[in-house]
Amino acid sequence: MNTQQLQESDRRHLWHPFTHMKQWLEDQPLVISSAQGMYLIDSDGNRYLDGISSLWCNVHGHRVRRIDQAIRDQLDRVAHTTMLGLASEPSIVLGERLMRIVPGNLKKVFYSDAGATATEIAFKLAVQYWHNIGRPEKNEFIGLAEAYHGDTTGAMSVGRTTAFHKPYFPLLFKAHFAPTPFVYRPPAGVKEGASANQVRDFCLAELERVLQQHGRRIAAITIEPVVQGAAGMIVQPDGYLREVRRLADEYEVLLICDEVATGFGRTGRMFAVEHEDVLPDLMCVAKGITGGYLPLAATFATQPIFDAFLGQPWDGKTFYHGHTYTGNPLACAAALANLDLFEEQNLVQQVRQKGDELDILLQNLLPLKHVGDIRRKGLMVGVELVEDKTSRRPFDPHRRVGAEVCRRIRSHGIILRPLADTIVLMPPLALEMEDLRRIVDAMQIEIHRLDTSSQS
Repeated sequence: MNTQQLQESDRRHLWHPFTHMKQWLEDQPLVISSAQGMYLIDSDGNRYLDGISSLWCNVHGHRVRRIDQAIRDQLDRVAHTTMLGLASEPSIVLGERLMRIVPGNLKKVFYSDAGATATEIAFKLAVQYWHNIGRPEKNEFIGLAEAYHGDTTGAMSVGRTTAFHKPYFPLLFKAHFAPTPFVYRPPAGVKEGASANQVRDFCLAELERVLQQHGRRIAAITIEPVVQGAAGMIVQPDGYLREVRRLADEYEVLLICDEVATGFGRTGRMFAVEHEDVLPDLMCVAKGITGGYLPLAATFATQPIFDAFLGQPWDGKTFYHGHTYTGNPLACAAALANLDLFEEQNLVQQVRQKGDELDILLQNLLPLKHVGDIRRKGLMVGVELVEDKTSRRPFDPHRRVGAEVCRRIRSHGIILRPLADTIVLMPPLALEMEDLRRIVDAMQIEIHRLDTSSQS
């Protein structure tokens, strides 16, 4: 089919995720037909830098020979077998490999196929852990007000976002929420112009207040460590995560760290918890685990949590949860090749170096009239656009300024995607500085156009 036929067929049959379909049906969608390296190629042969790493998951670029070959080799053996009642060689080898890089207290891995399923598993493990050790009253959760953990029912319950999930609120289980330590837009109760430390300490005090009131019923605190991605690339103040760990210990609740977006090098450490030497009780990963090739996720647990599920079949301690494609061999093969490349290219160290250089480039955006805040950790970047810089007043959401800027940036051969009016840059980790410079230059040009148009 040619481009027009593909577009027409898409509009006729497909329902896209997180997409305003009325506007989609009125537009001419970009159809991606192939890819090469850091570029996506549309059905007309136009090339675009993948500035969002295909929704934050691509690591080394597209059509990477080592990962391609690993998948082909596995295809010559077996594409899929179940892990329900059978062991699988690729999943075993990957499990052993993962245990070398995750925090040292994590000893067991439960595979699934997406970030939301990984967090859903963690919530169920936490509740059943307390049930199995004789404390069934501990079945509630604490999340952060701006959190996002996925779109399944449990994930929505602990990371409920009004814009995404309001119709489903009646379906969700009970959860308690502590304020997000967002320095640029601090929570109610924090004075305007408060320092990062003041925002951090206020939010920790509020978290402790929730624990004091409800701790005996809390199974776990769930947190996106260091960076809250879908909330707008909110970077938590130094020391916040470490104190959350301390409070979890003090009030006898588990700590679940959702590293779906932050894991596998995104923040300049293999896992974001390493920035503050935090050991989670449960940790969830997905996205970058296969280099952005195939669906795979993992939920890691400590030995004491695993041991609480041991017993005779009639004891009722078994974890009755699973997915058809749990530990899929093709995905595991891709993940193993991905980890080989991480090691051989010293990629995490590269991310730290590129992040420092990227900081310098991003400074060129600060003088722009409508750039309110720039937030970065590793290669996770959010540039928040505001109508008035002095008061931090946001644009009228009906204007969809972030979407318009990203649409214009596409004319530079670059694909970015906003979170409301925060422009997100989340490139493949292996992207070269020359391409990062090109992306920031395009952002500067198009945000400046916004400045000019707002003055006319």
